[in-house]
Amino acid sequence: MRSDNAKSGMQQAPARSLFRALGITEEELARPLVGVVSSYNEIVPGHMNLDKIVDAVKQGVAMAGGTPVVFPAIAVCDGIAMGHEGMKYSLVTRDLIADSTECMALAHQFDALVMVPNCDKNVPGLLMAAARLNIPTVFVSGGPMLAGRVKGEKRSLSSMFEAVGSYAAGTMTEEDVEEFVCKVCPTCGSCSGMYTANSMNCLTEVLGMGLEGNGTVPAVYSERIRLAKHAGMAVMDMLKKNICPRDIMTEAAFRNALTMDMALGCSTNSMLHLPAIAHEAGVELNVDIANEISARTPNLCHLAPAGPTYMEDLNEAGGIYAVMKEISKLGLLNLDCMTVTGKTVGENIKNAVNRDTEVIRTVENPYSPTGGIAVLRGNLAPDSCVVKRSAVVPEMLKHEGPARVFDCEEDAIAAIKGGRIVAGDVVVIRYEGPKGGPGMREMLNPTSAIAGMGLGASVALITDGRFSGASRGASIGHVCPEAAAGGPIGLVEEGDIISIDINANTINMKVSDEELARRKASWTPKVKEVSGYLKRYRRAVTSADKGAVLADE
Repeated sequence: MRSDNAKSGMQQAPARSLFRALGITEEELARPLVGVVSSYNEIVPGHMNLDKIVDAVKQGVAMAGGTPVVFPAIAVCDGIAMGHEGMKYSLVTRDLIADSTECMALAHQFDALVMVPNCDKNVPGLLMAAARLNIPTVFVSGGPMLAGRVKGEKRSLSSMFEAVGSYAAGTMTEEDVEEFVCKVCPTCGSCSGMYTANSMNCLTEVLGMGLEGNGTVPAVYSERIRLAKHAGMAVMDMLKKNICPRDIMTEAAFRNALTMDMALGCSTNSMLHLPAIAHEAGVELNVDIANEISARTPNLCHLAPAGPTYMEDLNEAGGIYAVMKEISKLGLLNLDCMTVTGKTVGENIKNAVNRDTEVIRTVENPYSPTGGIAVLRGNLAPDSCVVKRSAVVPEMLKHEGPARVFDCEEDAIAAIKGGRIVAGDVVVIRYEGPKGGPGMREMLNPTSAIAGMGLGASVALITDGRFSGASRGASIGHVCPEAAAGGPIGLVEEGDIISIDINANTINMKVSDEELARRKASWTPKVKEVSGYLKRYRRAVTSADKGAVLADE
């Protein structure tokens, strides 16, 4: 056992004295040590139930003959951090989580790990750590929140942000907004639509790193406690069979994840996180293959914010395995990939049943014949940008209009809520990328304000920042190169005509090459003054099309 390095032999007698100080018995010390990585805290609603999940994991590990030992991982609540400088500290925690977990796991020589994350950066950060460490690891998330209900209709956090926009437009009263405040987030769990947290928990299941139900069983269901116990048991079985993350997270598994990303209509943040996780697993995942996969993958699910269904509905319809079973009819999944169950993908989904063909459309009757995410290129984004196509209304799939240019999110929000953005405009928010922010803030506030102002079917938003999974509309992010790195988005001027064709995967500003060269000759990218971790992060972070990973040197 790896843990023998820390507990066996005369040389480790001092360590054994410290284990005794922890109250660990000789019998427990003789068993494999299993680290249980808990991101429990009291500031993230998706994490407030993780103490119960962790306790269940510990019981499962102990029942299967291991000794569970808990240590923490940090987590930021994106919803609370949204719209102010706090959002600069969201994406950057992904690498802190991966690095600190690596440090704890190797310093204490754990034999195996169970990761207990739930929200946006937590899940990919711990997947990165799992790939890097490559010791037997199982994931069990805290589960999604149940949808709220306002005036008889299911609602979620994206509805809350849009209500603020409606209030600014004068179509909703303060009392109306307060009713949303009290009702849209009724339980603990990751917010109830196909936002980033739920996207990544579902894709963890697809990758083979979580058991069935990891992405969809609601946080408040007792079924999730049982799932956590089984996760603890499963990691002990993996340890016996020596099944490790890199045996599971292969190139084929990542292609499966991208395919299901398209079928589910996941958050555009998956296009940051999957390449970053793949990088740690030694797999090169180029965003260019997204369009190739999207072209042949039908979009089968329209969960909020794209449609009126929620994670609880997907769970009742059969969950992720049912969607995988449906997509497998087209031969689009590699069914031979290994998973944490010790079985292949094909064996896992063999008996899955689609119980609701409106929540999970059949391949014969998809929401669209192509996938939920599109990668665009053009003279505005030579190295790519990303849009959640499944959340764009048909009339905005092709759009042309004048640029309204802002060098930060706050200025754009003020213009939108002040009524200075009109139908046909293309809002451009720059200097919000990985280096420019720094930290690549999410733009849920401006996209929600656009929707709340009634402009969702007539105004596009383009940024070198990124979007929450709760954003909808023609919201085009991850523009590369970013403005701070000298990208053409930094050259856009007020009134330039921007042409977007999502189905053709193009995005261009109608400005001649000669004019762009003239502008660039007299232009210097802006640099924001920062200190501390953000300063170090800006020096090391790569571009969004590379997953915004930190450079190795």
